[in-house]
Amino acid sequence: MARYLSTPLIILGIFTLAGCAPPPIEVGQADPRSTSSLVQDTDTQATEIYFETARQNMIDFAIKAYGIEDQAVLEVMGRVPRHEFVQQEHKSMAYANHALPIGYGQTISQPFIVALMTQELDLSPGEKVLEIGTGSGYQAAILAELGVDVFTVEIISELAQEASERLRRLDYTEIQLRNDDGYYGWSDQAPFDAIIVTAAPDHVPQTLVEQLAKGGVMVIPVGPIGGIQELWRINKDEDGAISTSSLGGVRFVPFTRTGKPTDYNRTE
Repeated sequence: MARYLSTPLIILGIFTLAGCAPPPIEVGQADPRSTSSLVQDTDTQATEIYFETARQNMIDFAIKAYGIEDQAVLEVMGRVPRHEFVQQEHKSMAYANHALPIGYGQTISQPFIVALMTQELDLSPGEKVLEIGTGSGYQAAILAELGVDVFTVEIISELAQEASERLRRLDYTEIQLRNDDGYYGWSDQAPFDAIIVTAAPDHVPQTLVEQLAKGGVMVIPVGPIGGIQELWRINKDEDGAISTSSLGGVRFVPFTRTGKPTDYNRTE
């Protein structure tokens, strides 16, 4: 699920790769009015205008400025209402470039890391994608907006239920959501053209590698709990051979391995 990538690590990893300068301002600073008062504004139209402006600032100053160039990714992140995926008390910061708590010790990732991981999947419409760690459902919504078939697994039953209800309310009706241990993937739907993992195990689960289709891509953070992890892109070629490349240092919450398996299949 959406996790935390510290700003210094972004600067080390992406500015070097992209050769770009740091953004001139922080997302959320463009409007001098109090964001909290705006979110509480009884004028719904004014509130929506504020969120639209904040979302565009997010694209310009927290995503493009850090080297994300995939136009499809930029477009969908400019459409999905991130403020609908955060808790009420954090809506005023929904488009700031940092993680936010979503309850149960989990977070929604900063916009940049969502964009980076999505870009690295290199998706095409109609492909089949497995997400491990649904969280609030934001990453799943981004994937769905790209026209892929999304299968997402969340181990925390309360988050799975909340995400299912939220995605239904926002009309993401084709997303398949399961409350289960993501370490084992989703075997009866495999293989997948892409797999995205949004919590950090201390090794790459072999089950997920096996469920990755030939020609497929997995993006996964790997490393110690509470320490700096490495974000990896794993490719499986047409012969089934595996190659890896590092996308830089990150900090994600740990990969959880316990839970009650219950399906929240919203298409039934």
